[in-house]
Amino acid sequence: MKFNTQSILLWVLSIVLMAALGIYQRVTGPTYPVSGNLMMNGQKYPYVLLRSHDSHIDAPIVVKLPDSTKAIYRYKRFKSHDSWTTQELVATNGQIETSIPRQPAAGKVEYQIAVYDGEKYIPLTEDPVVIRFKGAVPAYILIPHIFFMFFAMVFSIRTGFEALLKRKKTLSLTTITMFLFLVGGLILGPIVQKYAFDAYWTGWPWGHDLTDNKTIVAFIFWLIAWFVLRRKPENRVWPVVATIVMLMVYLIPHSVLGSEIDHTKTESTDKTEVVK
Repeated sequence: MKFNTQSILLWVLSIVLMAALGIYQRVTGPTYPVSGNLMMNGQKYPYVLLRSHDSHIDAPIVVKLPDSTKAIYRYKRFKSHDSWTTQELVATNGQIETSIPRQPAAGKVEYQIAVYDGEKYIPLTEDPVVIRFKGAVPAYILIPHIFFMFFAMVFSIRTGFEALLKRKKTLSLTTITMFLFLVGGLILGPIVQKYAFDAYWTGWPWGHDLTDNKTIVAFIFWLIAWFVLRRKPENRVWPVVATIVMLMVYLIPHSVLGSEIDHTKTESTDKTEVVK
C-alpha cells in the first residue's frame, strides 16, 4: 500500500512540475501576446497585442478605447531596410481596429501603436512588438506532437524520481521516456516545423533554432542513460543527469531563436506610406 501511494504521489508531482514548466515556457516565449493596461482619464483600458499568427490571413489589431480617440499605428517588416508605414486611426464603436499585413511563413513584422490622450501620444509599448507568421499545422499532426512531448516531459521527471529513490522501474521508465522524445520531438517535431516554417530542421548544424537544439540534446542524454542502464541497471547517475538536463533545456522559453526571414539580404524597399 505504501508503494502504491508513493508511486501515485510521484506521478502527481511529475505532472504538476510538467504543467509549471509548460506554463513558464508559454508565457516567457517570444510568441506569447503582449498585454497591458492603458490609463486614460482615470479609466483602465486593457489591450492584447499578438506576436504569432497564421500566414494565410492578416493579423487583427483591436484595442478598446473611447469613441473619437485618435491613435497612430506604424509597422514594417522585421530585419528589413523598409521605412515605417504609418496609419492614423480613430476609435469607433468603442475600439480601434486595423491589421498587420500577412507574411510568408517565418516572416516577421514589428509594429507599434500610440494613443492620443488629449495632450500627447502615448505608445502602448516602449519598443515595437514583433509578430511572427507561421503556416497552419493540421490538428492530426499538432495534437499527437503535443501529446507525446507533454508525456515525454512527465516521464522524464518521473524517471528522475525513480532513480533518486532507487526504485525498481528506472530502466523501463527511461525506455518509455526515450521513445516519447523520439516520436514527439524527432519525428513529429520536424513535420510540425515543415508545416509551420517550410523546413524540417532548423537547429544544429544547419541553424540555431533553440527548440530543435534543446530537443536533440534532451534525447541524446536519455539515449545515453538508456544504454548505461541496460548494461548496469544499478547505475542511477545517468537518468538523474538526463532529468536535470531536460529541466535545464526546458527552462529555455519556447520558440527562442526560431525560424525567421532576414529581409536585409533581399532588395531594399525604401518607402514610407501614410494612410489616413
